[in-house]
Amino acid sequence: MQAGGGERRQIAGGQPGGSGGRVATGDSVDAAPTQDGADLVAYGGAGRQEAAREMAFRFERIRVPVWHRTDSHTALTNAALTLPGDVAIGLSHSGRTQRGSDPGLRLRALGGPGHGDRRSRGGLVPTNRIALRDIVLYGGSPLSELADPGVERRTDIAHRLYELAPIKPDDAFVIASNSGINGAVVEMALLVKERGHKLIAITSAEHSAGVESRHPGGRKLGEIADVVLDNGAPYGDATIPLPGGGAVGAVSSITAALPAQQIVAEVVERLLAAGITPPVHLSDNVPGGKDHNAEIEARYAGRIRRTA
Repeated sequence: MQAGGGERRQIAGGQPGGSGGRVATGDSVDAAPTQDGADLVAYGGAGRQEAAREMAFRFERIRVPVWHRTDSHTALTNAALTLPGDVAIGLSHSGRTQRGSDPGLRLRALGGPGHGDRRSRGGLVPTNRIALRDIVLYGGSPLSELADPGVERRTDIAHRLYELAPIKPDDAFVIASNSGINGAVVEMALLVKERGHKLIAITSAEHSAGVESRHPGGRKLGEIADVVLDNGAPYGDATIPLPGGGAVGAVSSITAALPAQQIVAEVVERLLAAGITPPVHLSDNVPGGKDHNAEIEARYAGRIRRTA
């Protein structure tokens, strides 16, 4: 097969991504060549898997094929098959662990520049992330369901995700969506409020105001939440226009991270004021970090779930 001027090197039959590229899932991956025949590789170890996926998605949107890995064994194997000139982006906070550093080091030795930026801790332990992938991980749906480009517009997905999550009546929700208009997001917001939960929305006020809702009821995320935090992203998200139209430099993932961390800081401040020791994670890469985290997570057994 030919794509972008180079030969695609297939490894264990990956799952199709968008725009002619391939996105890795499980232990399967295709190396999708860039325009000059080199490959663009995004590897996210430990807590940076989602960042790697997001990076792959952003490149796919501008028709740059990319594959990403989130497990060290397969990443190391694939690194050995990477050719000089390939570009590797390794996400590792400490840059010290085998999971976060070895793939990047190996790829650099083969001629691909690497970068380390792994997960930083300090987050609250009693939290659960609800994501589309839950319908596969916990709901038994086939992986192909996530390949549907319209899955985030389906209202039924919200109800499935809610039922699959270990939710208590007094839990609060934070929903982040740049546009705040897609069916699944809006339906989840409506469901959350219907069940009596408090809801914080992180969204782009400018973008949301400039587009129509895709929810059958015509509502938007920002209209439903108890508190709305504007992530400041511009209409269309990307900030650097291209000569022939379109733009690059999407900022919503970056600007949404700030209010999310501000929420954590505010919660911690209030806990301290009430004389409560905040249940926060330490980095696994500091002495005693793993033991500290395991001890606190044990307090919430059955209420929180952790996946790779």
